Amino acid sequence: MSTQTSKNMNLDIHGQQYKPKIIMSIILLATFAGALMQTSLGTALPTLMNDFDIDFSTAQQATTWFLLANGIMVPLSAFLATRISTKWLHVCAYGLLLIGLTLTAIAPSHHDAWIIFLSGRIVTAIAVGLMMPLMQIIIINMFPINKRGTAMGLSGLAVGLAPAMGPTFAGWILDKDHVLLGITISDSWRNIFVLPIIIVAIAFVLSFFFMKDVIPNRKLKLDVYSLILSCIGFGLFLWGFSNVSSEGWDSVNYVILPIIISVIVLTLFVIRQLTSKDPFLDLRVFKSKGFTIATIGLIVVTMAMYGVEMMLPTYLQNIHGFSPFESGLTLLAGALMLGFISPISGTLYNKVGIKRLAFVGFSILTLSSIPFGFLSDHTSPTLILVLYAIRMFGIAILMMPLTTNAMDALTVEKGTHGTAVNNTARQVASSIAVALLTSVTQNIINNNMPASSLKDIDPLKYAEQAQQASIDGFNTAFIIGIFFALVGVLIVPFLKMNSSESEEK
Repeated sequence: MSTQTSKNMNLDIHGQQYKPKIIMSIILLATFAGALMQTSLGTALPTLMNDFDIDFSTAQQATTWFLLANGIMVPLSAFLATRISTKWLHVCAYGLLLIGLTLTAIAPSHHDAWIIFLSGRIVTAIAVGLMMPLMQIIIINMFPINKRGTAMGLSGLAVGLAPAMGPTFAGWILDKDHVLLGITISDSWRNIFVLPIIIVAIAFVLSFFFMKDVIPNRKLKLDVYSLILSCIGFGLFLWGFSNVSSEGWDSVNYVILPIIISVIVLTLFVIRQLTSKDPFLDLRVFKSKGFTIATIGLIVVTMAMYGVEMMLPTYLQNIHGFSPFESGLTLLAGALMLGFISPISGTLYNKVGIKRLAFVGFSILTLSSIPFGFLSDHTSPTLILVLYAIRMFGIAILMMPLTTNAMDALTVEKGTHGTAVNNTARQVASSIAVALLTSVTQNIINNNMPASSLKDIDPLKYAEQAQQASIDGFNTAFIIGIFFALVGVLIVPFLKMNSSESEEK
């Protein structure tokens, strides 16, 4: 039974009436809390490094492995959304998110307990990996094509605003003790996870009563072989990239070999999906040119966003001596810009189409990214704040319109797999971006560090050269982010305006 409106009534697959606004509110609430976890640790990395007695590369694993687990889980969402009740799939996802957040929050501050912290991050990522695609699939099933732009724009509050606010939120927590509604919130990094737990718990309870089965189900057999190939392929690929920062590009056992094996495994995965009658992840959605081009656009936007978003807080703390809160506050204007513009961008997409929006967005993103490649210890923090806000404005008018454009290029029946493919590509891309930029930064810092003997001979000169080595590392990472934006400019002419033009025949 159709879940679209009929005579102003929204009916689920059982023929029961439901209210889309209530369902969207619950999903946005939980997804916001989950998405907040993607980037909130960027500001907290120096604190975690100190508490767990770990280096920058090890601390960055909290983000890299989150994105990795997230990316592995997303393909499975297509199968689960089709096979399992929408309501109970959300209930399970929210419950899993609560477990992951709790496990992370209670991890002891000890070097040997880092594995507990990482385990919590991975469980959290598994839950978020289910929730993010589900939100888009639900929008496709609940709203007609002429209203999806606005709905997708609202979803940008979760998938765009939350990650953008992550650094500021973490910085606020770590700055000092706060009193909220008579309750004292300490400056412990643990409260970065405690507060989202409260939000998710509310959504978890509400989902029992208000979530409805809006996605049609059918009995599918899980392709275990494809699932194994997917996990091994994506896992090894991203693990290899994440090891570059600590092992170097010439490491055979930890970098070169894992990446080579992953490419072979992923090739087998792709072949199986293209030849299977009922694929685990239907890669044939890439036959739609409109979907493919829009997805490429989303990939480069995601990589450009994470490229600066994850590196900038550490730069501000290490180079400018900012506190976690000060570094997070510097990024707040950009986060608010993203939250304000995302819903508007959805409406603009419905009115003016994708090409004009994409051209303006990628142009702004490129031009505002260039100065980040030339930051120094003398760069005005105010200038960084303004540039970052402008940069996020460009991202805001790109993110959800490109997502909507990709989904509009497919039929509703293909929407589940299209969403899974779209999100998988974005998650893998963001993982690669974080791992790549972290490794590049760390390698340049290591290669440009002055000899340790200089510390005894001339401590001031040693400190000056060490700081310059760090600046060189961050600048190189930011320059790579410019390249991502430029790729976006090049694909604008190939975007499809109308979904009917790109539907598969």
